[in-house]
Amino acid sequence: MAPMADEAAFAEFVATRSGALMRTAFLLTRDHQLAEDLVQTALLKAAMAWERIEGEPEPYVRRILYTENVSWWRRRARGVPESLPLSAADPAGSADDLDLQLSLERALDLLTTKQRTVLVLRYYEDLTESETARVLGIALGTVKSTHRQALDRLRTVAPHLGELIGAGRD
Repeated sequence: MAPMADEAAFAEFVATRSGALMRTAFLLTRDHQLAEDLVQTALLKAAMAWERIEGEPEPYVRRILYTENVSWWRRRARGVPESLPLSAADPAGSADDLDLQLSLERALDLLTTKQRTVLVLRYYEDLTESETARVLGIALGTVKSTHRQALDRLRTVAPHLGELIGAGRD
């Protein structure tokens, strides 16, 4: 593809998919500013590799999102300070939906970044355990144990969300 065509295709991709990428990044980071940084980093890396991307670019860009987020939480685990999560709800839908959303957001804020990432990939992105392990570059057993720990933690801190997360063990 010619450079101008590549540039136009990239600009169109950014215009049409940035919102969805931002929503995923926010679910991963729970912080609007970190989510913006994560999306910008992913788009910058994608732009540098744009002409080498074969097929649909979105899976490639989403993989960058996930791997970059994993790199961030690995760095924080080694001692780089983590910013405090900011929670903001989109005031759409009924009051009950908003209450549920706020309650779920508060509960998700209590998870580790790794736990939240596994839940986002499993439930929001609808990936299998094997796909989640591959995307994050971790063992399948780690995904399973992290997933179980995250759901156990949610059940402990937000028992009223039992209908969403299940009342018992998976």
